[in-house]
Amino acid sequence: MSKSKPVFSSSIGKKLIMSLTGIFLCLFLVVHLVGNLQLFKDDAGLAFNKYAYFMTHFTPIKVVSYLLYASVIVHVIYAITLSMKNKAARPIGYAKYDGQANSKWNSRNMGILGTVILVFLATHMSNFWWKFHNDEVPYIEYRTDLATGQTTARELQASEFHDYQETVENNVQILKARDLYKQVDFAFKNVALVALYLVAMAALAFHLIHGFQSAFQTLGFNHRRYIGIIRAIGVWVFGVLIPIGFAMMPLFFFFK
Repeated sequence: MSKSKPVFSSSIGKKLIMSLTGIFLCLFLVVHLVGNLQLFKDDAGLAFNKYAYFMTHFTPIKVVSYLLYASVIVHVIYAITLSMKNKAARPIGYAKYDGQANSKWNSRNMGILGTVILVFLATHMSNFWWKFHNDEVPYIEYRTDLATGQTTARELQASEFHDYQETVENNVQILKARDLYKQVDFAFKNVALVALYLVAMAALAFHLIHGFQSAFQTLGFNHRRYIGIIRAIGVWVFGVLIPIGFAMMPLFFFFK
């Protein structure tokens, strides 16, 4: 590598950035899944709608969100750049090459898996993030009796809602919020959307099984003492538990 060439513009530098952004995105998946588990609560969406407001209005979380968007963009751009560079460096395939014998299926098809995930992300953002931020979701009011803990809910008309508001009147806690929970419920009645989510979660599983371990290897964490732990986390946490957790959400609302 030339001394005058910036490190991060080299192939090694790009792989390093892809590894760092990939690990950051993996951490986000964990946090996002934990938050989205509020969807399974039997409270008419109260906990989830509070979570949605917190995630979009708490300043430190908003800063992390911008880093997340940047990480996705950089990760995708560098993945495409490296893929094109590798293909250009070897325009003619080797005379003898058995892909199945030399590498695993997911490692050979990271581009396809990534494309499926990218389509999913665009669909996911348009259905939920965009509508939540542009007042295209219903509104709801929760009334919780602080003496009994009982909560009732009713849909609000647009004229009744001005902004997220939480007050207490006569020992009753009143919360007015955008009802993203109802939007989730509505969206996942669409069988095509549910199917896309399931396919995307399968793609995510295969992508993470290879990508998680590969990221740590790029960063130099490939010693035999801990490579087994990294591989196990990549397979069982990011390749199994997290994709299944996300896949359960559309199935839960579709069959509910």
